[in-house]
Amino acid sequence: MELGILLMIVQLFFALVIGVYFWNLLRGQKTNKTAVDRESRKELDKLRKMRMISLTKPLSEKTRPASIGDIVGQKDGLRALKAALCSANPQHVIIYGPPGVGKTAAARVVMEEAKKNALSPFKHDAKFTEIDATTARFDERGIADPLIGSVHDPIYQGAGAMGIAGVPQPKPGAVTKAHGGILFLDEIGELHPIQMNKLLKVLEDRKVLLESAYYNSEDSNTPAYIHDIFQNGLPADFRLVGATTRSPDEISPALRSRCMEIYFRPLLPEEIEVIARDAIQKIGLKPSPEAVAVVQQYATNGREAVNMIQLAAGLALTEQRDTLSAAEVEWVAGSSQLPLRTERKIPTSPQIGLVNGLAVYGPGMGTLLEIEVSAALAKSGQGRLNITGVVDEEEIGGGSRTIRRKSMAKGSVENVLTVLRMMNLEPDRYDLHVNFPGGTPIDGPSAGVAMAVAIVSAIRQLPVDNTVAITGEIGIHGRVKPVGGVIAKVEAAFQAGATTVFIPKDNWQSLFADVAPLQVIPVDTVDEVFRHLFGSGTADIRLPAVSGETFSSASLLKADAAGEGAQA
Repeated sequence: MELGILLMIVQLFFALVIGVYFWNLLRGQKTNKTAVDRESRKELDKLRKMRMISLTKPLSEKTRPASIGDIVGQKDGLRALKAALCSANPQHVIIYGPPGVGKTAAARVVMEEAKKNALSPFKHDAKFTEIDATTARFDERGIADPLIGSVHDPIYQGAGAMGIAGVPQPKPGAVTKAHGGILFLDEIGELHPIQMNKLLKVLEDRKVLLESAYYNSEDSNTPAYIHDIFQNGLPADFRLVGATTRSPDEISPALRSRCMEIYFRPLLPEEIEVIARDAIQKIGLKPSPEAVAVVQQYATNGREAVNMIQLAAGLALTEQRDTLSAAEVEWVAGSSQLPLRTERKIPTSPQIGLVNGLAVYGPGMGTLLEIEVSAALAKSGQGRLNITGVVDEEEIGGGSRTIRRKSMAKGSVENVLTVLRMMNLEPDRYDLHVNFPGGTPIDGPSAGVAMAVAIVSAIRQLPVDNTVAITGEIGIHGRVKPVGGVIAKVEAAFQAGATTVFIPKDNWQSLFADVAPLQVIPVDTVDEVFRHLFGSGTADIRLPAVSGETFSSASLLKADAAGEGAQA
């Protein structure tokens, strides 16, 4: 009897303990839920208050192009981009160009144009998905990949609904979000090689195939849509538009072979003026010609011009003035330590030993290249050659194999001397100094013909027409060989004030026939250039025959005839 009562008391005690435990547990859950709800309301109120606060739009957003007509200076690039994206079969595109010239804006507005085209596969709700390759980091274990997509396995999901059920959860990346539209990949040249290879596979398959060690096709707990993703992949049918400031040879050849390549050129001072005036008007100030002229002197792209105007306008508005002055823009340039924009122009008059060469310094970017040569009779009878302003050596290759060689510019000078020896000009009797001023090391063979003209000019004391620019590699038999970037070089010559450009015959294109007032002359041999520049005075010198052909004679004025008026 007493034992039974004791057992009942013990049972009652444990029942009370268990009851108190669960009661406290339920009360704690209720308290936690109340606290979470209270905290949630506080955070929602904070978000509402934050969303009620908005600052004025930055000038860069106000001046952002909204239509094709708003993009300045890229007529040819826009035409090519429209051809690539607005047709019935849009293509993948890579846009090369310096910063701030409208690559991103062009992709946006051209997509809007494509939506209006009845033949275009882009629907009215097609998405323009933008991602920066420099920030598209990924995890090698596949936990996170914002570009391609990833799978959140249960071990990484924790106590989420899918994690508790042991179901892997696919997470779509930018390539899937861009399905049916355009994926704009900024700075595509910075993309990691592993992601680049994954992207190439997606471009081929037009879908993303995901894998997970936790996926079981027979698992009935796995939702049907996840079964579908693992079995059929995530859709990723889009058109890639990549933008980069790198040169084409720095981009993966496999990617380049799948894309149409379009080049956006640097903006000219006149185009910077248009952007600056538009920015001043959108701020609400009166444009001052002097202030705009200062912007032209410093800004090299649209973004720099807008930033200068915005900061200078801040000074004017705080002083309650409605006109932007040149002094304020100059102060902005000084405080920002912007270098003065140097526009290379042709010399003001013909000079001896000074020739206008042409060079490229980026995709679609050409510049005038001064080449100076001095020649003095060597006292010892054996002359010396000194070359300054060029790269001494260069390394090519990569990975486990690197080749070092003498710079192509130095090799080109040696080719020139070989040709001149064959023409009996005896360059070895002179101390020659070939200089490329400007502070930027020069490399490449395309200045060969220009150097030949400069050396002949210095040896024979013949002035060279200052309105002529020359590009072309020279072979050891006097042939003018093709070079790269000729269109950009011809454009640079025109902007520098040249009226005549000599280019290799193999680089001739029909578009060069209609670039008036500029005259583009194709040449096959270096003596053709000599005839054009130095006239037909006397001293006919015949180059040796090569491959059964005889070159035409090179007519060079004798040294004592230098004052008899060479063609200018």
